[in-house]
Formats: sequence, C-alpha cells, structure tokens
Amino acid sequence: MQYKTILSAAVAVGIATAQSTTDLASLIAANNLTALGGLLGSFSDITAALAAQQNVTFFAPSNEAIAALNSTGALATLASQPDFVQALLDYHFVPGLYYAGNITTTPQFPHTNLNDTAFTNVTGGQAVECTLDGTTVEIVSGLKSVSNVTVANLNYTGGVVHVIDRVLTLPPNVSTTGVDAGLTAFLGAANAANLTDTLDTAPDLTIFAPTNAAFEAIGSGLANLSTADLTSILEYHVLNGTVAYSSLLSNTTVTTLAGGTLTVTIEDGAVFVNAARVVNADILLSNGVLHVLDSVLNPNNTAVRNATATGVATAYAGATAVGTLALTSGFPAATATNAALVATESNVASGYAAATGGSTTATSGAAATGVMGAAALFGGAVFLANL
Repeated sequence: MQYKTILSAAVAVGIATAQSTTDLASLIAANNLTALGGLLGSFSDITAALAAQQNVTFFAPSNEAIAALNSTGALATLASQPDFVQALLDYHFVPGLYYAGNITTTPQFPHTNLNDTAFTNVTGGQAVECTLDGTTVEIVSGLKSVSNVTVANLNYTGGVVHVIDRVLTLPPNVSTTGVDAGLTAFLGAANAANLTDTLDTAPDLTIFAPTNAAFEAIGSGLANLSTADLTSILEYHVLNGTVAYSSLLSNTTVTTLAGGTLTVTIEDGAVFVNAARVVNADILLSNGVLHVLDSVLNPNNTAVRNATATGVATAYAGATAVGTLALTSGFPAATATNAALVATESNVASGYAAATGGSTTATSGAAATGVMGAAALFGGAVFLANL
C-alpha cells in the first residue's frame, strides 16, 4: 500500500496565476539574498539547472540562515563536495506552487526534487512538511528542524520563492534519528534482531518506534526473548512500501512488514495504533517517516484502543519494569537535547481531516542504498539540526 501525498488544489490554481518576468537570479539580487547568491554563484552548473525549472516552489535561505551554516564550518566542507550542494539545494525545491495562503494547520507533505539515492530512499523524492503555526508558515525538515517563512510569495519566471530563516535539514536514517530522539531501546532491539540495515536503507518505510519508557515498562518480558521473537515484534512496528504521514492516516487497518495487521484509530485528534498512542508524529527519515509510540506493540495481542481507558495501555499482560533498560548496550545514554523529537504531543492529528480511502497497492520503491555515505555530513554529524 502506498499513501499518495494529497496536494492542495491551490497548487494547480497557483500554476495558472503566478506571472512574473523576473528570473531567479534577479529575484535573489532584488531581495538582497546576497549569501544565497554567492553560494549559487560558486556552482554555476547546478544553479543553471535549478533556475531553468518551471512551476516550482523554492524555499530560499536568508542571509542569516546561511551565516549560521557558515559559522559551523559547513560551507567550507560543502564547497568541496558538489554532490552535497546539489542534494541540499534540491531539497529546497518543491514541484508545484505552494503559496503561503494555501498552507494551513493541516500539514502537507510535498515531495521535493531530492531524489539522489545516496541521500534518500523515498519514492517521488524526499518530503518536507508545510504547516501553519498561528500566522507563521513553517517548513519542517529532518530531525524536526523548523524553518520559518519570513518573506512569502515572491514570484519569478519559474515559480514562487519563500525566504526561510533556517537551512533545511536532510532527513537522516533511523539509526541517527533514533539516537537524537532518545529511542535507544528500539535501536538496540533492531540491532539484536539484525534489522538495523533494513530499517536504515529499505525504501518507503513507516516506522512506529516505542519510547524507551515503553520498553522499560515491559522489561521482564524482554529478558528471555529469542532473536526470532524479537524480530517478529520489531517487524510488527514497520509498514513496508508505505510512507504514512499522520495527516494521511484514516481509521483503517494496515499490513506490517511481518504480514500482521495494525488498526489505526483517530479519536479527538489523537492517533492510536492498536492500543498504543502516537506521542510524536511525522519525524522524517531518509527512507520514510517515523512515529513515536507510548507502548510496545505485540503481534500476538492486537487489541485496539479502549475509549474509556486511561493511562498507557500495555499489550504484554504480566510484564513489569525491572529497573534497567534492556537492549541498550553499546548505545549512548538517551538525552533530551532535541526537544522536538522527544516532546509528547497528545493530539498529533488535531484539526486534521482524516483521509478516506486513497490507498493503493505499493509500487516499487527507490533503489536501496547501503549507507547514506556522504550524507553523514548532514545527518550523522547533525550539524544542520543544531544551527
């Protein structure tokens, strides 16, 4: 099954209405985006290809955004790595015209021009999240890095430009993201089940990753699990061939990597997977999306949300905490340094219009890549996330 990104009808309208005789270079100069102009000027071949595109939305980093990037020494590294520059710029271009007035509190997840399999394994191109927070348009990228639109709706001959206050972050793989989010028990379980490479590289995945507290709560039940048992549990947390962003989820059932069935329920803005609650949604990955759960799913206990229940549900009757966190040997201690990844969001679908239908048989994904390789500069070092 493949969820299709639902594009705003306003995109099509925008294509017809955007009229300008200003080219991209002139727009950049006219709006005093000197740092961006200088960066583009260093890569004329890349810039010429980008400037020739039609009916696109360009999220253009401000002078301050690029200065922040430069202060880390990253630009010096980028200057010697054209592939990085190409990937980073491609991630700032979205096919179709997304005007600020058409971005609402219901997130949209348009695909970008980033298709290089050294950096992404999402069919159709890596996505960004476009949403409205109060009166501010936010563009959310890897590691839930938020870039605010500071100047909107600048038309040029190829489309529309929005100036943003932070360079977008290329989404890293689940191993990097999980450490930053403090999901070390999930990562340890994946390692013990020999699933790390699959989760890092297979195309078009949705991963439901329980918190460390969720694993700790059933510690006694984890002590004697065989590798086969652990593999079955972990594969029950993964949808294969499906990138299911929260705004596209409906009250439905979905098939997991292991072949089992999960029941998704939306209740007053909260999203439940079986009886587990999604407490942080839409963490973009290099090969899909991750949603954080408050409890561990059990392929042998598929009970769904009890509407009258309170507290955190458990699918492992009789399992108790044992005082130590299993499966985390060799992983860094969990931290809360990236609050956007660890903060609890009770109503992750608040205001959403739940999708109805829209699911189809999965198409083949992008070619798998063994490692993100050079992309470690963006995800592994996490420098873009900490500007």
